[in-house]
Amino acid sequence: MSLEILRSERLAPIEHGFFTRRGGASSGIFQGLNCGTGSSDLADVVRINRDRVAQAMGVETLNGVHQIHSADVVTLKDPITGDKPKADALVTNVPGQALSILTADCQPVLFADPDAQVIGAAHAGWRGAVSGVLESTVEAMEALGAKRSAIRAVIGPSISQDAYEVGPELRDEFLALDSANDQFFAKGQGDRFMFDLPGYGVARLRASGVGVAEWSGHCTYSDPERFFSYRRSTHAKEADYGRLIAVIKL
Repeated sequence: MSLEILRSERLAPIEHGFFTRRGGASSGIFQGLNCGTGSSDLADVVRINRDRVAQAMGVETLNGVHQIHSADVVTLKDPITGDKPKADALVTNVPGQALSILTADCQPVLFADPDAQVIGAAHAGWRGAVSGVLESTVEAMEALGAKRSAIRAVIGPSISQDAYEVGPELRDEFLALDSANDQFFAKGQGDRFMFDLPGYGVARLRASGVGVAEWSGHCTYSDPERFFSYRRSTHAKEADYGRLIAVIKL
């Protein structure tokens, strides 16, 4: 099976892709294109999967970070070698460099200012989004010459509101930050709420002043044939879960 790559016209002509799990070499619970080096999948098989992605993007190196649900951004000048820096986003203006983010329900966000030739990639779960990783990425791109109003940001496959049940304590935390955040919570069963993570991400991006901010509309939880999902794997009591990769390249 060939790789399936989701692209957005909003990011064109910058090369990019939100890769689904189709076309990979992993098996079992990792069936497909598991690109997570931190998973318990066979390291050699993950390497094969990542090599397939790199080949599809026309690069030798997929630059990535050790994701920690922070607002920290790495400004890339040279390819990352050795231990990955702890951060949740990368930006660059160096031609030929590819930035990658791993997710399995959290938001993979790709950014581009085609005129300034500056790109970014961010991993934004609710913690990272609340901490400001999206805004930090925009600021780091501006430092490289991007114009905020010219930046286009697209959120790829993420868990949707219909599948993201949370407790009242999370809603309380969001409301303590801003009462307007109530719009991202719908009533669920009992004392539970359904949280709109991509809706929240789009709102944060638009408030930051970027020119374009949108979600691809793909829910990781509800489409097991195409996407890995941490929450779905947890509900199925599986021992681990695969990671999806999103890549953007100058």
